[in-house]
Amino acid sequence: MGKPTGFMDYERKVSGSESPKSRIKHFNEFHTYLSEEKQKEQGARCMECGVPFCQAGATLCGMTSGCPLHNLVPEWNDLVYTGNWNQAYNRLKKTNNFPEFTSRVCPALCEAACTCGLNGDPVATKENEHAIIEKAYEEGYAKAKPPKVRTGKKVAVIGSGPSGLACADQLNKRGHSVTVFERSDRVGGLLMYGIPNMKLEKHIIDRKIRIMEEEGVTFQTEANIGKDVKAAKILKDFDRVVLCCGASNPRDIQAPGRDAKGIYFAVDFLTANTKSLLNSKFEDKQYVDVKNKNVIIIGGGDTGNDCVGTCVRHGAKTVTQLEMMPKAPDERAEDNPWPQWPKICKTDYGQEEAIAVYGHDPRIYETTVKEFVKDKSGNLKGVKTVQLAWVKDEKTGRMNMQEVAGSEQVLDAEIVLIAAGFLGSQKYVTDAFGVEVNARTNVNTAEGGYATNVENVFTAGDMHRGQSLVVWAIREGREAAKAVDESLMGYSNLNTQ
Repeated sequence: MGKPTGFMDYERKVSGSESPKSRIKHFNEFHTYLSEEKQKEQGARCMECGVPFCQAGATLCGMTSGCPLHNLVPEWNDLVYTGNWNQAYNRLKKTNNFPEFTSRVCPALCEAACTCGLNGDPVATKENEHAIIEKAYEEGYAKAKPPKVRTGKKVAVIGSGPSGLACADQLNKRGHSVTVFERSDRVGGLLMYGIPNMKLEKHIIDRKIRIMEEEGVTFQTEANIGKDVKAAKILKDFDRVVLCCGASNPRDIQAPGRDAKGIYFAVDFLTANTKSLLNSKFEDKQYVDVKNKNVIIIGGGDTGNDCVGTCVRHGAKTVTQLEMMPKAPDERAEDNPWPQWPKICKTDYGQEEAIAVYGHDPRIYETTVKEFVKDKSGNLKGVKTVQLAWVKDEKTGRMNMQEVAGSEQVLDAEIVLIAAGFLGSQKYVTDAFGVEVNARTNVNTAEGGYATNVENVFTAGDMHRGQSLVVWAIREGREAAKAVDESLMGYSNLNTQ
């Protein structure tokens, strides 16, 4: 370990943030990172435990504890402490293709499982990860490293989200010729258009894509396989195909008045916003204008929070976020012990900004939509909500949510954003390739496998496992790449952990 008493000598410190009322004036990242010396102190806090839960990626009570990528956290924390940045980068890259992404958008499962967090504050592992990768770019050792030998095999990866990029990166390193097809106008999938610029500035994605291109990966944008390009042609032109198209079907809210003008899916809202920002800095007006409007966001997850932050930046009159579930406790409950993921209430950046601007938390818990209220022209003018309560079913003993009689109210709203999650793969893609899907419309494979029922066609990421985290997408992409490599070469030396 770096310093045996480091966790006692140094307090946890993380990057500072621009104040909410200041950062809502722009769409840029707003963190101020630690100095190199302060970052070394954070590395010194790592105890290099005998059982490093931080890198376990184990499932406990249905939740992931530790990093699904099995990042070698104690190793590179120690290397940060000793100032061996190049080696820290090498150890980090051994398990993670894109630390420049995960160090910005990952919820830090590693920190939640950190042993220091049992009786104190966890090691600032996410901050150390960010320091390592940015130092690598600064010093030049994150530069392109093309494979020295090519195998002559060609692989098509459909989709350029985190799973597709990870799969392509691994297969290219092995020496296969990889082409990534992206139906949008820019590479990145969820990373590009599903995550706002203030969480992940898009030049960070472009920087990595340029390196992958220098290493030999080919990218084709505005190539919608299954519509603009026939699946049969892809199957003919390539030795293997990997479907990494994401869980692209947004979950809808079917309530009376759903056809009102002014209701949007969150993914469409965020995509239009980022496109307009990148294309013209909003001058083209090709985004949903919420200025001086009452906005209701349905959904309490990360996407809902991203919508809150985006609406605040555009000057919404009010922002309200509806959540079906009760408010989580502020501290761990007794039945949620370490190293389980802590089921506690988190106030994220968007909610912080809403509190600063409107003077209160935008979230309303245990509430759902009964009706979308329209005016005579069909425009949305309000949302009728109803409170929910947990009631025990006397026959089954299960707890069910039921409406509370007499709790209906109508909230003013000209804009509604549905951020209720995603349901699975899109039918036109799965039909085009003839792959089987399960009851949740995720592409079906053998348990633990990535090969579909169609010869030479594989799958990975949200399209395979359902909506999940970026780190899980990267892991899936890496494991699918190994499966493809084995099918092509008869063996594989690609690392997945």
